[in-house]
Amino acid sequence: MLLAYADSVSPSSSPQPNNIFLLAGQSNMSGRGGVTNGTWDGVVPPECQPNPSILRLSADLAWVEASEPLHKDIDANTTCGVGPGMAFANSAVNRDSSLGVVGLVPCAVGGTKISEWGRGSYLYGQMVRRATAAVRGGCRIQALLWYQGESDTVNLQDAEMYKGRLEKFFTDLRADLQSPLLPIIQ
Repeated sequence: MLLAYADSVSPSSSPQPNNIFLLAGQSNMSGRGGVTNGTWDGVVPPECQPNPSILRLSADLAWVEASEPLHKDIDANTTCGVGPGMAFANSAVNRDSSLGVVGLVPCAVGGTKISEWGRGSYLYGQMVRRATAAVRGGCRIQALLWYQGESDTVNLQDAEMYKGRLEKFFTDLRADLQSPLLPIIQ
């Protein structure tokens, strides 16, 4: 369950990000790498190591140095491990130094269906509130990294409706974030 309320980002003397990336979807995005029988092994691959140029928005809306597991206080009802967020951010920072400090906004929750992410839902509302809080101070959302869909393969009706629901989710999110060309990386 997402625990954050996005009324304001905590004031801090720590660095603020220049560019924001939203991380949303289900368990693979929230991080299940290295988790066995509900326990994370603590192993962090080299490409996922902390970097002072990569921050994460915590559940209490404070910018902190990012480290695995990124979703530990967001997907709080399960054990999180390594996900794709840090590897992506490290790669982006290493390839393009003009990005400056990158801010990751974890929003993923394991086991969720696309219908749970639709406009008006709890998860959608939390993601939009966290995204809105993240950009206070003038930074810009560069992209949404979306990793979700497995839960929609269990039921034939969900599978058949997935494409339409996903397209509507992307359209609604771009509208609500006032970013009609927001890149979405799947």
